[in-house]
Amino acid sequence: MRRRWLPAPLLSAALAAGWLALVRSVAPGQILLALLLGLLAPALFASLRPERPRMRKPLVLLRLIGTVVRDGLHSNWVVFIGLLRSRRDPLESRFVHIPLELRDPTALACLCVIATAVPGTVWCETAPDGSQLLLHVWDMRDEQEFIADFKTRYERPLKEIFE
Repeated sequence: MRRRWLPAPLLSAALAAGWLALVRSVAPGQILLALLLGLLAPALFASLRPERPRMRKPLVLLRLIGTVVRDGLHSNWVVFIGLLRSRRDPLESRFVHIPLELRDPTALACLCVIATAVPGTVWCETAPDGSQLLLHVWDMRDEQEFIADFKTRYERPLKEIFE
């Protein structure tokens, strides 16, 4: 019974806290609305939630997080320098199709978030069958090298973690 009315307790708490932060009030009426939102939204949308993912290698996850943070910092610098030099050396931005081996929905979602979080790349779409990812790359000189690097740095660890 508890799982039906409170399918995601942490999500319920986060929604309630988020509501109170957004309205910047702890008035009784706002607390009541926050509790209603926190309890009703996860219960009403429980059928839309994917299955709980199983992580197989948490140490690989920690290493992937480190890679994403390091790549994010490096990419910020590269984008900044690229903006400064763009008049002298034009950028080569383009769309790239990356073939995927991943099939786990959670891993695919993580890959899309990573692609968008790292400056210089933006996730555009995933093929309906999940076989490829379309990215827009801000400045790319060698497409095959980019694809190989992307798959090694992000897809392979996600495959180890989730599949």
